[in-house]
Order: sequence, then C-alpha cells, then structure tokens
Amino acid sequence: MNDLAIRQDIIDELGFEPSVDAANIGVAVEEGVVTLSGHVGSYAEKIAAEMAVKRVKGVRALAETLEVRYAGRKQHADDEIAARALDIIEWDALLPNGAIDVRVQKGWVTLSGEVPWHFQRIAAEKAVMKLGGVIGVTNVLSIKPAASIPDVKSRIVGALKRNAEVEADHIEVAVAGGNVTLKGGVAGWRERTAAERAAWSTPGVISVTNNLAVTG
Repeated sequence: MNDLAIRQDIIDELGFEPSVDAANIGVAVEEGVVTLSGHVGSYAEKIAAEMAVKRVKGVRALAETLEVRYAGRKQHADDEIAARALDIIEWDALLPNGAIDVRVQKGWVTLSGEVPWHFQRIAAEKAVMKLGGVIGVTNVLSIKPAASIPDVKSRIVGALKRNAEVEADHIEVAVAGGNVTLKGGVAGWRERTAAERAAWSTPGVISVTNNLAVTG
C-alpha cells in the first residue's frame, strides 16, 4: 500500500472509532511511518487514537505528538488525581494491596513498585489512565515473579506456536535470566502485539524487549 492510501485508511479508522474525536488530529505518513499531531480531550482518548492507528494495514511505526487538553471542568489538582488513583488501584481485584506507589506532577502520573505479573502492571496503568486531569502515565512498575521458573524459552515458543495470530516460524526468542528478547519479522502490529503478549504471559518473565519488525 502507498502512503496516501494508508493515510486515508487511518483517517477513516480514527473517524470510525467512537472514543476518538478526530477533528483536531492531523495525520502524516512517510514510508509507512505515521505521525499524529494536534490535540485530544483526554489521555484515554490519546491511547485510543494510537490503538486505532496500529489496527490499520500497512502501518510500520507510529510517532505521535498529540497534546492532551482538558476542558476546565475536567481539570484536577495533582493531589486529587493521586488520591483517586490510589483509590481505584486499591479497589481493583487484580492488583496486590500496598504494592504500587503513585506520584503525580502537573497531571503526569508515575507508577512505581513491584508486582508479580505483567498483566498487573498493565492493569494498574489502565486503572489510572481514564481519570480526569491525567495527561500522561509513566509506568516503572517492575516484575518480581513469586518463584523462579525453568524452561522459560520453551514455554514462550510453545505459546507462540499455539497462537493463531502469530507466525511463530519467523520469530526468534532469546532468554537470559527472565529477560526475553523477540527478534524477526511480523506481518502487522496486531501480530507484533500478540507475540509480545504471549511472552509476557509466561511465568518467570521479568522483561520483554520487542525487536520484531513490521514487514507487511
């Protein structure tokens, strides 16, 4: 697909996504690399726009400079955002009590601490990203598995082969002390994300470096 066709598909997809107001979003495409510019009404909307772009066939990479601009009634003080973030984390049944620290500076939330699983790391970020006043989230939560697991590499390879969204033969898996690196090429962002998710879902994994290239 050429860049003009990809750009039009992205514009159409952003317009199709009900959680995104695309009126103030600019789209540029060069050799499959997409740049989003302009502004949106919340951080959650910004993430939704990024996900919509990654669904489009032919997109190889995404660079975005979208600014989050809240209406006056949606703006909140940092201490109020922090208190709400701690409450929503405490109420989330997926997250361990007392394991996550929250810091807020000018609407930007930083999550730190240790959790046993990557899905909990993601759950914590999703819990706070929809709060009013949040303009961004930095997630530095580290993974500390409850126990050391043998054969991490073979478990990941098995998971990739079972996944209908992934062509496992084109993916190389390297493991060193719970740190996983994925190399090779995939057809699209969806396959790239699915491969990373399979790696993260394996017990004993503490980090994943996704070097998979989207080759189309």
